[in-house]
Amino acid sequence: ALESWSEGLMRHLLPRHMRIIEQIDDWHARNNPKRTRSTIEHGQVRMGDLSFVMAKKVNGVSALHTDLVKKTVFAEYHKLHPKRIVNETNGVTPRRWILGCNPRLSGLITGAIGDGWVANLERLQELEPFAADAAFRADFARVKRENKAQLSDWLKAQTGTRVDPDAIFDVQIKRIHEYKRQLMNVLEVIALWDAIRAAPEKDWHPRVKIFGGKAAPGYRVAKDIVRLINDVAKVVNADAALKGRLKVVFPANYNVTMAERLIPAADLSQQISTAGKEASGTGNMKFAMNGALTIGTLDGANVEIRERVGAENFFLFGLTADEAEARRKLADHAGQAIAASPELETAIKHLEKGTFSPGEPERYAELAAILRHHDYFLVCSDFAAYWDASRAAAAEHQNQDSWTRKAALNTARSGWFSSDRTIRGYARDIWEVDTLALP
Repeated sequence: ALESWSEGLMRHLLPRHMRIIEQIDDWHARNNPKRTRSTIEHGQVRMGDLSFVMAKKVNGVSALHTDLVKKTVFAEYHKLHPKRIVNETNGVTPRRWILGCNPRLSGLITGAIGDGWVANLERLQELEPFAADAAFRADFARVKRENKAQLSDWLKAQTGTRVDPDAIFDVQIKRIHEYKRQLMNVLEVIALWDAIRAAPEKDWHPRVKIFGGKAAPGYRVAKDIVRLINDVAKVVNADAALKGRLKVVFPANYNVTMAERLIPAADLSQQISTAGKEASGTGNMKFAMNGALTIGTLDGANVEIRERVGAENFFLFGLTADEAEARRKLADHAGQAIAASPELETAIKHLEKGTFSPGEPERYAELAAILRHHDYFLVCSDFAAYWDASRAAAAEHQNQDSWTRKAALNTARSGWFSSDRTIRGYARDIWEVDTLALP
């Protein structure tokens, strides 16, 4: 978080700690006389600086994040200590995130390539030739369909909403935050709802939008987004004009156990944070391992996932980190983006006139105002590209055989994202120890 603490407060509450921090800062200054940055500045103790000064190594948890750490937040320290920043991209444990949560897929993998892949996940690449085999693709599709049917029953029990297992299951599960842009996702739901109502005769591919996550207790905007998703769900799910072609579900009390239900059943993984804001992410890895295609920006580990699984198996959209920085400098960047996207304009107007809060039409006025007049996280600037990528995903999903091949390749090419590989990197590059248990 790179947080800063009040120097006065620390002197009052933690005088001995403050003295030690001053000694550390003095030591670092004497050993680096050309430095212009200090651990203690303008009455603040900069905890990130303190951590960097005292660390043997500083890890960026994805390739993009490591590059940003070197070029931006710790650029001066990187010049003083050029070997200190390393990159160990995050990973996830296949023991929980395939073997445990997706026994159908685990059985299919073992049947194809044999035992031993869980402890050496890069063996998943042996699945790649099977993606070209029609019988294997049929089995892969069957596994996904059975997982979706099981989730459909659970969602009905939890939320009262029945969803179609043959629809595209479009999932975003993560902490509710403006930079993770659940707001952009729900705006796309509103725009799609409006488009289906305007042209009900079109061949709209059925879609189930699934949200999961919690907001921090004092994060009012995040809580407004949670409320908006639920209000939109009430209207959309009750709209007979849609003929079941769009459903929205937000099961309560998101946790790891729920994630273990949702991830194996997902067709499309929403990884749509503003470029430059997500250090890494690990949900994106879990989804890819379980045969979901990603719709996402070039942010965090999305960059490496796209490189590994193939650009043709990833729905890319949006500004890069550098483009996002430049975009923020444009006057009225949000207004320009809204004017260029009729779908976005329509969605925001629904917020402003209280379509989803008829008893309280001003309920989402603040969210609309943020979008029109501030929009630091560039929801508006990325929306048109997001809308197009979402339509491309829906069109691709209608060709089930092609989709299944892409999904199987996501599984086959995601073995590098095992936490075992990450820990081997830590052991080699940071701890400088030998490992006994890991290959």
